[in-house]
Amino acid sequence: MAAPAAAGCGYAPAAVTSKAATARSAADLGGMAALVKAAKKEGRLNVYALAPDWANYGEMIRTFERKYGIRVHNENPGGTSQLALGAADKRRGQDRAVDALDLGTAFMRNARGKRLLAPYKVAEWQHVPAAQKQADGAYLDNYGGYVSIGCDAKAVKRCPTTFAELLDPQYKGKVALNGNPTEASAAFSAVFAAALANGGSLDDIRPGLDFFHKLKQRGNFVPVQSSLATIRKGETPISVDWDYLNLGYARDLKSKGVDWHVAVPSDGQYAQYYNQGVNAYAPHPAAARLWLEFLYSPEGQNIWLRGYSRPVLLDRMERDGTADKPAAARLPAVHGTPKFPTPEQEDAAKVAVTEGWGKAVG
Repeated sequence: MAAPAAAGCGYAPAAVTSKAATARSAADLGGMAALVKAAKKEGRLNVYALAPDWANYGEMIRTFERKYGIRVHNENPGGTSQLALGAADKRRGQDRAVDALDLGTAFMRNARGKRLLAPYKVAEWQHVPAAQKQADGAYLDNYGGYVSIGCDAKAVKRCPTTFAELLDPQYKGKVALNGNPTEASAAFSAVFAAALANGGSLDDIRPGLDFFHKLKQRGNFVPVQSSLATIRKGETPISVDWDYLNLGYARDLKSKGVDWHVAVPSDGQYAQYYNQGVNAYAPHPAAARLWLEFLYSPEGQNIWLRGYSRPVLLDRMERDGTADKPAAARLPAVHGTPKFPTPEQEDAAKVAVTEGWGKAVG
């Protein structure tokens, strides 16, 4: 049975009665010191599907634990946005419910539609561009990147740098995605990028489905979810994935003898941000809010930056001198200004992919 909404906000469930659970900012609790005290008293933070090698989340979690003495329980680190959303939805009122959500935009919008998000504005709220946050504080962009092509230069004669090249017969049985595009934002975005490379647009993702259908017909597509482990084993020598993940793999695989090359395809440049929000049913509401404050502090933003992703406050930090300059210099060069789909365009694309992916590669 759905819990009644708290008066005036429409988000916080009746089952959550602590002052922290309805706080829309640290000021509502008396300031950061009070928030830290309340979070330490809770002593735990539940997150879901934050892979340690994803945008440097391993360092993020370790640093947060050391800084505040709060234990982070990271369930199913290899999970997807869909699984994280499902866990939050099904565990309302449970101690093991997810406290804070990191989701692709379409999935975060679903979370909002399910009334799962508690509005909260971090201390750096005013510096987040208006287009990258919800006015009511329901969620905001956290980090982003470009769809890229990663390649084991020792496993293929020539690494592809465009979507068009992926169709070459020399890549038979070698091209993979990071997940299923009906469940994982990384794979969904890869289909969008492929659409842009093949005459599609933000209004029409179908050419992306057609591209992967052709890739499957030619025997080049591998139905294996790419990861650091599958790359090391040689199962996915080419992976279409976020640039920050592929760049992180290149760093981590170097000592393993894998020469992993990364290119942002010139024929299909597609960029997107993930989003962060507080679960309205968080069993540790103060820790959830402190987690967001940490993520959007210069310390947290630089941890993402060292993971090759573009934190939402990067421009501000470069202006005020708080950005990690060597880390920023390692980001791949791209040309032009990325365009992001509107909610309506993304909804339409998600429906098209949900209905068409099985037919395309089945």
